[in-house]
Amino acid sequence: MTTITARERLINAAIEAFAEKGFAGTTTRDIASRAGMSPAAVYVHHDSKESLLFTVSLNGHRSALEVITSAAASSSEPVQRLRAMVYDFSLWHADHSRVGRIVQYEYHALTDEHRAEVATYRRSIEKAMQDALADGVDQGALDVDDVPGTAFSLLSLGVDLVRWFEPGGSRSGHELASLHADLAVRMTRPT
Repeated sequence: MTTITARERLINAAIEAFAEKGFAGTTTRDIASRAGMSPAAVYVHHDSKESLLFTVSLNGHRSALEVITSAAASSSEPVQRLRAMVYDFSLWHADHSRVGRIVQYEYHALTDEHRAEVATYRRSIEKAMQDALADGVDQGALDVDDVPGTAFSLLSLGVDLVRWFEPGGSRSGHELASLHADLAVRMTRPT
């Protein structure tokens, strides 16, 4: 049996509170209560509510970057690589829709310094997709006139899931990830 640490309980409680009430509507008392702690106990692990948000955002971005770079490394064939990247990135957003919602919609609540650090992960995710598209174009397997714009659009398919996706809905995360991967290939294949 795995024991969850106080810090992990706080992070999980922050995710639930931020996802339900938003950053501005959440108090440290809300987070502490969900974690089964006193409000003062929050400050043992984090110096502010924003620090909790930063941890959630940083962890979410690191995880998403790991998913997309792993998918990029899964094949040297451009179409298969693109399919894997869009599928895995979309599935991550479906599987982690609460964290993704926080990461996307509470980004503005981070301090300038924290937002700048998180932005490096965002740029790395975009670069991974841009590199895959550019490589596919160079190999003649993909037809993309605007690599940065297309990369952003393909990533947006996954990112947008967090706005509306709910587990147990009419389509599963796997079904939506498959749809997004198919769309990505159809959008970028030479005609």
